[in-house]
Amino acid sequence: MKMYVACVVLGLSALVVLPGFIGKETSKTQVIAHRGAWKKQGLPQNSLAALDNAIRLGCFGSEFDVHMAADMGLFVSHDHVIQNVAIEKSTSAELAAVKLSNGESLPTLEAYLLQGKKQKKTRLVLEIKPSQLGKERSLLLAQKCVEMVQKTKTQRLVDYISFDYEVCKKVKELDPKAQVAYLNGDKTPAECAADGLDGLDYNQNVYKKKEEWIQQAQQLNQTLNVWTVNTQQQMEWFVEKNFDFITTDEPERLLEMLKK
Repeated sequence: MKMYVACVVLGLSALVVLPGFIGKETSKTQVIAHRGAWKKQGLPQNSLAALDNAIRLGCFGSEFDVHMAADMGLFVSHDHVIQNVAIEKSTSAELAAVKLSNGESLPTLEAYLLQGKKQKKTRLVLEIKPSQLGKERSLLLAQKCVEMVQKTKTQRLVDYISFDYEVCKKVKELDPKAQVAYLNGDKTPAECAADGLDGLDYNQNVYKKKEEWIQQAQQLNQTLNVWTVNTQQQMEWFVEKNFDFITTDEPERLLEMLKK
């Protein structure tokens, strides 16, 4: 779900351009496709096809989830178990045999990053999923994700998010230039800023209950992202609040709304 500190290129008639990414004329808010742009086309979530569709639509970012296999292979999937295969307790070979509904193999993180690397406009928003096998393994997953991003030379395209606060801090330790936002909704903007994180990426209900956090985050130059926002009414509320990003299962709807 969010972050992305960017450079403003002057002299382009109020067009904001983020390094290597999409400019935006009508609204400050940018679109993040939640697990890719999958819903309208009936594609598998977190698939390469869903990523490609998000890129084709011109989404600012495409969010995806990463787990670590028993032998430390990295795979893209939202759930800890896919098709009755427990990712953290299975080998990479066993996971490679899993087929998605469109015939794709379960993507490795490397394959996903290399697919995203074919373009330069859509951010790859990498969610590091907390391990069910303990904190140490969660931190190891963070390390392995950063190493894979460096190996594939996709640092300029990738931003990080996690529900685990220690994981977020670990990523910043490993790559101080990385953009990192926290997901769990239990830290104030001041706490996130003090710990060197770049933004908040909370469920929409958190912002409704703690509306003062919105202005606090903006005053601290923390980026604001929100998930998962799918209705027109919800989208309008967060656009009016000048959120940097909205994460949605309905990127087509949000993109169309932002054009008006």
